[in-house]
Amino acid sequence: MLSKNMLDEINDQIKYEMYSSYLYLSMSAHFEANNLPGFAKWMRIQAQEELEHAMKFFDHLVDRGGKIILQAIAQPPVDFGTPQAIFEQVLEHEQFVTSRINTLYALAVKESDFASQVFLNWFINEQIEEEKNATGILETLKMIGDRSTAIYQLDRHVGKREED
Repeated sequence: MLSKNMLDEINDQIKYEMYSSYLYLSMSAHFEANNLPGFAKWMRIQAQEELEHAMKFFDHLVDRGGKIILQAIAQPPVDFGTPQAIFEQVLEHEQFVTSRINTLYALAVKESDFASQVFLNWFINEQIEEEKNATGILETLKMIGDRSTAIYQLDRHVGKREED
């Protein structure tokens, strides 16, 4: 049985995961508009992944008999800067999501909600990967600077990302 606190927090997390999907889809559109199809593809895959995360939380509530209360999703920005500025935003956003997952886990521990602890372990590991991926691309973009040929090559490289 989920506590009211855990139920409320997971419903909030569904909203945050859906917003993450929306944010990355907006970034994908920005990259498409700026003729960077590799970055656009990477962001589109990331958007889909975030939607899958939201559905994992949704299913966890269903499986535990919790009431799902879908909340309004804020409109993401539509204008972004350089690829480096965008990946700085991606890393910052993923760090925010990590803090949310950590808060959920701490609540599960406090409430002796063992099922949610096991469930959230997957997300803890996933966030390590999410931050690592964003950091790797960001560090490469910092090395490249504003050299258009190098950005073009990196765009082609990240565009090789496969869907899971």
